[in-house]
Amino acid sequence: MASMIDIKRRKGSIQSTQQITKAMKLVSTVKLQRAKQRAEQSKAYFNCMYETVTSMLAKTGNLDHPYLRGGESTKKAVIVVTSNRGLAGGYNSNVVKLITQGDLQKEDLSIYAVGRKGKEALNRKGYAIVEDNSDMIEEPLYVDAMALSSKVLEAYTKGEVGEIYLAYTSFKNTVVHEPTLLKLLPVEAEQKEEKAKEKENKALMNFEPEDDEALDLIIPKYVTSLIYGGLVEAVASENGARMQAMDSATSNAEEMIDHLSLMYNRARQGSITQELTEIIAGANAIS
Repeated sequence: MASMIDIKRRKGSIQSTQQITKAMKLVSTVKLQRAKQRAEQSKAYFNCMYETVTSMLAKTGNLDHPYLRGGESTKKAVIVVTSNRGLAGGYNSNVVKLITQGDLQKEDLSIYAVGRKGKEALNRKGYAIVEDNSDMIEEPLYVDAMALSSKVLEAYTKGEVGEIYLAYTSFKNTVVHEPTLLKLLPVEAEQKEEKAKEKENKALMNFEPEDDEALDLIIPKYVTSLIYGGLVEAVASENGARMQAMDSATSNAEEMIDHLSLMYNRARQGSITQELTEIIAGANAIS
């Protein structure tokens, strides 16, 4: 059995750690409330933009526009949204697994990293990191999403990449966060057919003034909106995951403290019993 001094020292160390986890839980809870509100407010627009544009593209016919046709390149641009800090349970690793354990081939991917944890993990595994935009995850703004959108769309129109994906954590509620890999461009043929079947009116989409001009405005806004929605939901998911992780850590620390307290009391009782036995034995020897 460990000595009383060792047990007391270990108990003090765990109590100090518990104070840190409690503080981190409180900070994450406060941040979660604000991030949750932003995510819930933007989610309706996020979903509506995705449904509207994919439905519209399903009825465009065979328009020859750089944003509608898939590039000849086999390269795929993947915007990977993680956090800059750890201690959030499996939040970051789950997003990385979408890339490393999915159907996408490593040699075909160009990673646009948002968040240092995802960038570092993928870099260690040998993935090509094209750009690091980790600063924008601290306080996501629409202009940040617009800048990132313009970069990936430029690579898409130049033929450097043939597909664009967004890997992020979808915020369902405080305790449920779902890693998601969303294909932004081009819209899949099956997806187009499904959207077209949902509409009774099979007439092709008419653009005013011109289809090229309209799509030059609509598609960048569509991609930007989805990226911004992903960033906002990722921040809410990160704080929710960290709050849960710190709550579990605090509970585990409490259990360890209780166990060490029991061990300390047993060691103390054993020490007292031994001292009494020695005193009684000494008294008997004298008498």
